[in-house]
Amino acid sequence: MGKLYFRYGTMGSAKTAMLLTNAYNFEERGIAYLCFKPATDTRETRNVIRSRIGIERECKWVYADSNLYETIRRMHEEGGMLPGWILVDEAQFLTTAQVDQLARIVDDFDCNVICYGLRTDFRTQLFEGSRRLFEIADSIEEVKSTCTCGRRTIVNARIDGNGDIITEGEQVEIGGNERYVAVCRSCWTNRRIASMNRSHPLFDGNGQRE
Repeated sequence: MGKLYFRYGTMGSAKTAMLLTNAYNFEERGIAYLCFKPATDTRETRNVIRSRIGIERECKWVYADSNLYETIRRMHEEGGMLPGWILVDEAQFLTTAQVDQLARIVDDFDCNVICYGLRTDFRTQLFEGSRRLFEIADSIEEVKSTCTCGRRTIVNARIDGNGDIITEGEQVEIGGNERYVAVCRSCWTNRRIASMNRSHPLFDGNGQRE
């Protein structure tokens, strides 16, 4: 029986490298697979999944109106080889409906689906796709990484050009190390307070107005 997996972690936790390693292993063993990625990352000019360590694989773009179930169903009806595994990068950007479509693929075509993505945004709020995966995935696993202080990272903090924490803005803003830093909750809180104090000198060291 197929399963729907969700493997989540903060930015820089090597989620994409794990996906690409799985794709390589499937390819070496002759196992049919497909890679999908939401077409949210405007930095890419080709339909590829690329890791920070330099490896990449071609993928199919997922748009806001894409129906993933229909994509696999058409493959089945046209007599094509159905993938034994489907690998999805940046799964937090999927819609609720698209996560449900992946679950139907698992159930109707006995296919395994592994989704890799972030849990929360820079405001520590769940992404739509991640929320639905937490609700219905058969298996949920955290890809752990470590903050500079030694604690486990859980926050994808957005920063400005000065390295100060930003807590307002659109949920989706594409960027790399110059725009985001993965930190633990304690460091996120302390850096927010420090940023607030620099921006508003009337606040005391605890972020309270004097």
